[in-house]
Amino acid sequence: MKQDFASSTLESLDRPALEAHQSSRLKQLLASIDGKNPFYTRKLRAAGVSIASIRVPQDLEILPLTAKGELVADQAEHPPFGSNLTEPIGSYTRYCQTSSTTGSPLRWLDTNESWDWVQECWKAVFRGARVGAGDRIFFPFSFGPFLGFWSAFEAGAQIGAHCIPGGGMSSSVRLELIRNLKATVICCTPTYALWLAEIAANDETAEGPLSETDVRVLIVAGEPGGSIPSTRERIERAWGARVIDHHGLTETGPLSFECWENPGFLHLNEAEFICEVLDSSGSRVPDGKRGELVVTNLGRTSSPVVRYRTGDIVVKRAGTCICGRTWARLEGGILSRADDMVNIRGVNVYPTSVESVVRAIPEIIEFRSTVSQSGAMRTLSLEIEVVAGGDSGAASAKLVKQLRSALGLTVPVRIVEKGTLPRFEMKARRFVVEGGK
Repeated sequence: MKQDFASSTLESLDRPALEAHQSSRLKQLLASIDGKNPFYTRKLRAAGVSIASIRVPQDLEILPLTAKGELVADQAEHPPFGSNLTEPIGSYTRYCQTSSTTGSPLRWLDTNESWDWVQECWKAVFRGARVGAGDRIFFPFSFGPFLGFWSAFEAGAQIGAHCIPGGGMSSSVRLELIRNLKATVICCTPTYALWLAEIAANDETAEGPLSETDVRVLIVAGEPGGSIPSTRERIERAWGARVIDHHGLTETGPLSFECWENPGFLHLNEAEFICEVLDSSGSRVPDGKRGELVVTNLGRTSSPVVRYRTGDIVVKRAGTCICGRTWARLEGGILSRADDMVNIRGVNVYPTSVESVVRAIPEIIEFRSTVSQSGAMRTLSLEIEVVAGGDSGAASAKLVKQLRSALGLTVPVRIVEKGTLPRFEMKARRFVVEGGK
């Protein structure tokens, strides 16, 4: 059956029409939470903000920012779910929580209505990836309190795709299912896509290489690797399939996605989110300048976030994409995280900068970065695994040279035995900071 993956009407609105749509939705959101949502009612009252004064998206600047730490503290003060709840507790039917990579996990509740909104946001991701009825989507991860799995799984079923859960299985069994069930789409982290490819390459009993399966697209999320060219190229070469990057948070829902036509950019779902990019002082930066992404979700009124600091460092660009969507795009995806930067001998180092160099060297199959403290000085070192039969000495020397060129640092590299370094099913933790930051 021929599929029509054209963008919806809201995805192609011109800027004045889009801002009018956002203004209407924003007024509805604020009116629905003022006086009903204890967390935001307190914030708005403390800031002296009148809801009536918010008329267009640009007026958001007078509202206070929301930080993750505030929500964590609120849940500690009002256990177990906090006070960022607009509806009576009996109205909530869904529970998810954050992965807690940078602190205490946030618990998040949704009503049936707000969960429907989350799924509609995921459908935009599927449209961008050209995934629809007739596709067979495999989800190779466990059934935990993870918003990305549940929302994608249910949204996939609603668009008519055949959704296959892969929880409670070994990676080898998952690969066997992918082959036998003729899956056409995989949803996973970039790290796990590479790990599955590594297992498949070492499986002497496999019927042909992974690139000969029916998989045609991998929708990846949870890490910036999907937008790092060297990581993307490695995944696409191993699978013989297209990589589509996607990004979201438990607190916001599915926020951005890559379109098939224009790789290297993430479309912001501006029909359902108002997205700002701010500098360190909290002022908006012009298009094309780097800053922190701040979002307001417009349809998740039962558990909203208003001007939420995502911690994602991005470069936003407006303008119509070649796919026809008018929604703004993030150039290069998520460039880094505000809380990931580590200063090494006066040089600001981000995990994405290290990964982009390592993944460009095909002989290196896995790595780990470690930041150590020596007196008042921090140092960075790497451990690497090299493909069987590869020239480990040459790979190590090449990595040292290219890291020096990219970072301006001489980074010690140690070769470890294959299989020594950890592999990850969900978000990888390859950038280890000893003693914390």
